[in-house]
Amino acid sequence: MRIDVHAHYYPTAYIKRAERLGADLAVVHRVPLATEEKADMEARIKMMDDAGVDLQALSVSSTQPYFERERDGADSAREANDLYAELIHHHPKRFAAFAALPLPHVDAALKELERALDQLHFVGVTIGTSVMRRSSAEEAFEPIYAEMNRRGLPLFVHPAGLGVCSHLLNDFGLTWPIGAPFEDTMFAMHVIQRQIPQRYPKIKIIVPHLGGAIPALFTRIDTTKPMFAAQNSEPPSATMRRMWYDTVAQGNSAALRCACEQFGADRLVYGSDYPYQLHDQYLGSVKYVQESGLPKADVDKILDRTAAGLLGLAK
Repeated sequence: MRIDVHAHYYPTAYIKRAERLGADLAVVHRVPLATEEKADMEARIKMMDDAGVDLQALSVSSTQPYFERERDGADSAREANDLYAELIHHHPKRFAAFAALPLPHVDAALKELERALDQLHFVGVTIGTSVMRRSSAEEAFEPIYAEMNRRGLPLFVHPAGLGVCSHLLNDFGLTWPIGAPFEDTMFAMHVIQRQIPQRYPKIKIIVPHLGGAIPALFTRIDTTKPMFAAQNSEPPSATMRRMWYDTVAQGNSAALRCACEQFGADRLVYGSDYPYQLHDQYLGSVKYVQESGLPKADVDKILDRTAAGLLGLAK
């Protein structure tokens, strides 16, 4: 079962609400074919069919319902999740969803998590690599991790679009070109430092974009462990292998092979970053894995096996 774990959906009503509340949605407005409009949905499903993708597990990307006022966040999260549930109702064999939560409001987030999992039957949760310029791994969010661990949930992580809060990135137009994978790297390092994968081992954390810079920094991170994680009982590389990583890499086969060598093929899952790769690029998000030079058994795991088990959707 070929599942695209990294695909986004931007329902019009939710995006309009987020704009009214002051969210920066430039990254949404520059892409087509992502709404509930009939033509958009037909084009999406055709691309899935052409690429042999059975199902997309949808998430809100950087348009997380993160607002200062709890009511704004709670209402936005509920609307997003309801709109996703409506789409799944109409296309139950083609779409699943990760629940959006109204962070940083922990009590409201726990209530929405319960509703989205128990009533809407979502497959997991999504969070940003940061929450309103706060680390998503900070102690205040421990109740969320504890509940996800109790339920054994997949957790899909996505860059917040803040360029790791660096003007040296954001002022030079680098928020998404390199800021996004830097945010992935930052998140992974924060949860490693906080030992979240060890302390909450039933959470199935999925980090996008092959884990950002981590595959290239494997040895460096282990060597410098005393500088940032001296208290940890295992090397960072062992903690990294407790998580999963999607294959979004704009067709970079060398990066994929590096990630496969470092993490193992069973820790990689297929992702496209729809709608930021469309048409030939969407098809290429599958082909580049098939043509990467990896053993066929590894390709089969990455494209057609691991994600289904991870999300509890195996046939």
